Amino acid sequence: MADKIFRVNMSDLSTGTEEVPAGWMGLGGRGLTSTVIAAEVEPTCHPLGAGNKLVIAPGLLSGTQAANSGRLSCGAKSPLTGTIKEANSGGTSAQMLAKLGVKALIIEGKPQEDKWYGLRVTSEGVTISEETELIGKGNYEVIDKLNARLGEKFGVITIGPAGEMKMTAANISVKDPGSRIRSCGRGGLGAVMGSKRIKFIAVEATDAKVHIAQPEEFLTAGRAFAKALIDNPISQALGQYGTNVLVNIINEAGGLPTRNFTSGQFAGHEAISGETMHDTIVERGGKPKHNCHPGCVINCSQIYHDKDKKYLTSGFEYESIWAMGADCCVDNLDYIAEADHLMDDLGLDTIETSVAFGVAMEAGVLEFGDGAGICRMLREDVGTGSGIGRIIGGGAASVGRAFGVTRVPVVKNQAIPAYDPRAIKGIGITYATSTQGADHTMGYTIATNILGVGGKLDPLSNEGQVELSRNLQIATAAIDSTGMCLFIAFAALDDANCLPALIDMINARYGIALVADDVTNLGKTILKTERAFNTAAGFTSHDDRLPEFFKSEPIAPHNVVWDIDNASIDSFWDF
Repeated sequence: MADKIFRVNMSDLSTGTEEVPAGWMGLGGRGLTSTVIAAEVEPTCHPLGAGNKLVIAPGLLSGTQAANSGRLSCGAKSPLTGTIKEANSGGTSAQMLAKLGVKALIIEGKPQEDKWYGLRVTSEGVTISEETELIGKGNYEVIDKLNARLGEKFGVITIGPAGEMKMTAANISVKDPGSRIRSCGRGGLGAVMGSKRIKFIAVEATDAKVHIAQPEEFLTAGRAFAKALIDNPISQALGQYGTNVLVNIINEAGGLPTRNFTSGQFAGHEAISGETMHDTIVERGGKPKHNCHPGCVINCSQIYHDKDKKYLTSGFEYESIWAMGADCCVDNLDYIAEADHLMDDLGLDTIETSVAFGVAMEAGVLEFGDGAGICRMLREDVGTGSGIGRIIGGGAASVGRAFGVTRVPVVKNQAIPAYDPRAIKGIGITYATSTQGADHTMGYTIATNILGVGGKLDPLSNEGQVELSRNLQIATAAIDSTGMCLFIAFAALDDANCLPALIDMINARYGIALVADDVTNLGKTILKTERAFNTAAGFTSHDDRLPEFFKSEPIAPHNVVWDIDNASIDSFWDF
């Protein structure tokens, strides 16, 4: 079955399938979403208008037996940043779409009537149906009711009430193998889906298999690749403690942003650490490790139970725990888990929204440390879209503007995640230069600055940070195109067998002959494509800057400021 482009026009409620243009054949995931957005969306359009498009694409290896290949990319012009945007997620939908022969699902236009719709994707195409039952419902209820309506094997891509209200911190949620929730989290893409009046996309399960041009070669490469992942010590640590293993590590490094980025260490770090989380999960009969998509061999996710040993949340990630924990000074994992559950149900980016609460605490809306207050406001204000809830649902910069706060940690309007750039200089370059606003996943220099993966570079030194971030951003753009989890990068940086095995799998899948330079050039092309879109949208090098308070406010314990000059930052693009 040849791959097709599935296109949906919500303006006239029409659907169709198209042949894949020759220039798109070698693309998947982020490479494809960004290419389509750059080709078909006017950069100056309103992100919530009819001119924006939402592109959903599996990766180049999605639907195969390759380990860790279940990521789904969603792309659009971001209503939060105004830039091009891709966000990816685990779950079951990427593999299902690939098996159905969907190269990309492109959704354009806006309905003429005040109605909501659901989409159903099969191998034959897309069906649009009016939806009334699920409007206003949280993501957990949507998944439960669609399981009953369609069967539990269906994939589900959905938005919560935040997306319906077009909050710019709204995300797109994806059902995982246990009918829990994974998120295409950053950039407000849930608001784009909401602007097109689509509540959910149901993806039919199929027993079809994607075509492998060279099956034996694929199997051999796949085994070598999986072994490299399983044997990697960072993979093993992630499997035991989840991504939250980083709390104590980053706190020790003095780069754990605390109390709205006023310190690099949190006194309550042990209470919210990965080690404490692991012990709590085991004690309460939860699950300390499981997969967010079929075929994952790292298993960095987990299922967290409350004190009554009932399900509370899953996919309890370091960045979310940091944002609700250290940044808001909440040292109680149960409050953080409850807030995580509420944001998953509402369909909100847990980083953006939690950093927004940190700014709100600085403004005096809540006291720092008030975990109960965060949960109450999520239910009563954000969840209903009333008053301040709309402001918080608009993200950290929205709160800063509303309350006149000057310490607002954002780049291109997107909240800075869980690593302070004053104490970890490489990640500051990534935040400043990323085509998609502050985003640690764009070029995860923590690997080398802190974890010693792929070499070692002093996080407090200015030397070499631009090159480190550049190399990792190029590599990440390519990885995001394969459908692979970003965490394969740890093995790829340290195991000489990993990257060649990945390239061998791509070659065997498609019957082609890529070499390492081809993969690097793909990453470069994606970055240049995204930057060209942003330039046409009005962004300049002056937008590639960190907030000024990073330059003037030293951060404890190292008492350092952000001091990489603008010319060095701008040299990032000299490739």
